[in-house]
Amino acid sequence: MSPLKLFRVSTVALVATAGFALVGCGGGGDSAPADTLPAEVGLTVTAVPSIRWDAADYTATAGDVVIGLVNEDSVRHTLIIAKDGTKIPDFKLVAGKKGAVDSGSITLDAGTYQLLCDVPGHQNMKAVLTVS
Repeated sequence: MSPLKLFRVSTVALVATAGFALVGCGGGGDSAPADTLPAEVGLTVTAVPSIRWDAADYTATAGDVVIGLVNEDSVRHTLIIAKDGTKIPDFKLVAGKKGAVDSGSITLDAGTYQLLCDVPGHQNMKAVLTVS
């Protein structure tokens, strides 16, 4: 084999080996550790596969409530709160991918609220939040 041809074959083998090594070390995928919620979260709502919440009913104590959103589904989810069909302004949590979390604080009076995902097509993601 000529020296030039040998150099080309060696270069192709080296590039292919380096490419496989990078793939083996790659990030992403389901093996990456999930984000975690802060310790002060008092209510955790989890989006699970099949575009639904992990429960139909949640409870919280009136006052300042720290709410956490965990996404165990493979698509983006949001969490908004409504009272009597009206969205509570200035509160929205977003978990854009599987393993993502978000949290926020809101002051809630005693009463019944709706937890909703406002991503188009997710209108079946409804749960009741009872605050006492």
